Amino acid sequence: MIWNLPNILTLLRLLAAPALAVMFLYFDRPYADWFALILFAGASITDWIDGYLARAWKQETKMGAMLDPIADKAMVVIALMILVGYSHEHWTPWLVLPATVILFREVFVSGLREFLGDVAGTLKVTKLAKWKTTLQMVAIAVLFAQGIFEHYGNATGASWTGNAGLVLIWIAAALTLITGVDYLRKAMPHLKETS
Repeated sequence: MIWNLPNILTLLRLLAAPALAVMFLYFDRPYADWFALILFAGASITDWIDGYLARAWKQETKMGAMLDPIADKAMVVIALMILVGYSHEHWTPWLVLPATVILFREVFVSGLREFLGDVAGTLKVTKLAKWKTTLQMVAIAVLFAQGIFEHYGNATGASWTGNAGLVLIWIAAALTLITGVDYLRKAMPHLKETS
């Protein structure tokens, strides 16, 4: 692996993903919520920074291109697992369906890319997919913030952030579904060739 700053940031983001779960294993709430929010927001920001620096400094590498989407998916998947597991009973049913759509699509598209191998370049990341990832990260950060308000007894803040987070995660799930269908449509000619 080439140890340039963009790749180091990507690797740190990948390592931050399981650290989110550790926050909830070793810290009481609301400290776990605070640490998870700060860690998740910081890692999400590095997603933009490492891509920007890699392009600006002409330090794009195959390793970075491979690790970047894995780090994104790991952050989102682990954060969603935590949110579903630790969310207040009131929010959980409304969180499970969009989380399921997001998790299914991420696994499906990853499997599709792996199956297609060399022709997986036809499944390049689209602008809509980048917006999808951004919206997922914003929604998850807002939902982590909801846990903080809830544990400090701020019912208004908890209600506002909870509702905003749920709306954002449903929109993110819709974009996730749309981009997943788009990738499948682009892959279909290659799937026919390989069958």
